[in-house]
This record gives sequence, C-alpha cells and structure tokens, in this order.
Amino acid sequence: QVQLVESGGGLVQAGGSLRLSCAASGRTFSSYVMGWFRQAPGKERDFVGVISWRGGNTYYADSVKGRFTISRDNAKNTMYLQMNSLKPEDTAVYYCAASYGRHWPPQNGYEYEYWGQGTQVTVSS
Repeated sequence: QVQLVESGGGLVQAGGSLRLSCAASGRTFSSYVMGWFRQAPGKERDFVGVISWRGGNTYYADSVKGRFTISRDNAKNTMYLQMNSLKPEDTAVYYCAASYGRHWPPQNGYEYEYWGQGTQVTVSS
C-alpha cells in the first residue's frame, strides 16, 4: 500500500509555470507506475500524463503535450509535474495516482489503485 500527498499548487498567471510534487510513503514507490489527473469544476476527471516505474517512459494527454513534463525520483519517493506555458483551461484540482501498470499507458482512473487528496491549480487570464 502507498499513501500519496500532492503539493505545489497555487495561483499563477497565464503563461507562467508551476511544479507539482507527489510524495509517496512506503518503500515500494518504484513498484508503481505513477500518473497525474485533473478535474475542473463541473467536469469529469481527465488524464494528464503517466511515467513508468523507473522513469524511462512517459505518456501525455494531447492537451498538455509539449507543455507539461513528468519526472520521478525513486530515491526520494517523489514524482513531479512541471507545468509550463499554463493556460486558464489548465485550472483544476490535480491528483497523483499509483498504478500497478498492468498495461501501458494506463489512462483511465480505474487502472489506478491509490490516489492523493489533490492540489488546486488556478491559472488567471
């Protein structure tokens, strides 16, 4: 089992950058494929991106490709989401999640076993 805690959210102007962190408890962080999702008010939760167990592979939603970068540091049990060129439509609660990665890439919420509590990102125009 793993517990996940996101941090780094906040208010930023359009065109700006933020880096989110997802800290995991336990000694098995490297056993999980790690993903980011987001949910805007009144909308469904959307897949943002995912990183493989050792960080060698990543996969992104088209809406963030080229602007967002996911990385992980297994020694620190932490995953990151670097968000550049932010747009107002990126405003959402961002969640990190852990998956056993039965297939690649896991893009659906039901493919993830553990979730963080979320962190708010607000992009002003």
